[in-house]
Formats: sequence, C-alpha cells, structure tokens
Amino acid sequence: MAEVSEIETRSDEQAKVEGWRLHVLVEAGYPSELAQRLAASEVDLHEAVGLLESGCSADIATRILL
Repeated sequence: MAEVSEIETRSDEQAKVEGWRLHVLVEAGYPSELAQRLAASEVDLHEAVGLLESGCSADIATRILL
C-alpha cells in the first residue's frame, strides 16, 4: 500500500507543478493550448518567457522549445 500512496503523492505534486507552470506561461502571453503543452513538458520556463519577451511569437517559441 505504501507504494500506491507514494505514487499518488508524486502525481499530486506533479499536477501542482504543472498547474503553476501553466499559470506562469499564460501570464507570459502563451495561449492556453500552447501553455498546456509547454507546462506538461520539461522546457525551461525562463527560456519560454524570455522568448516572448524578446518578441518571438508564441507559436514559434513553442516550436523552438519542443
């Protein structure tokens, strides 16, 4: 049973991290669909936000990052 609880805890923590990442990406200017894809990946948030701040479009930034 301890293994199941440990897996659930990791899943809950991962969901919280992805939710936070999604929030950061949407606030930076990514459309929801692209933000969801990026939030679920392991891309660097600073790089993702930086690309938009440098004038890169969200579509192109997503292509670069993924």
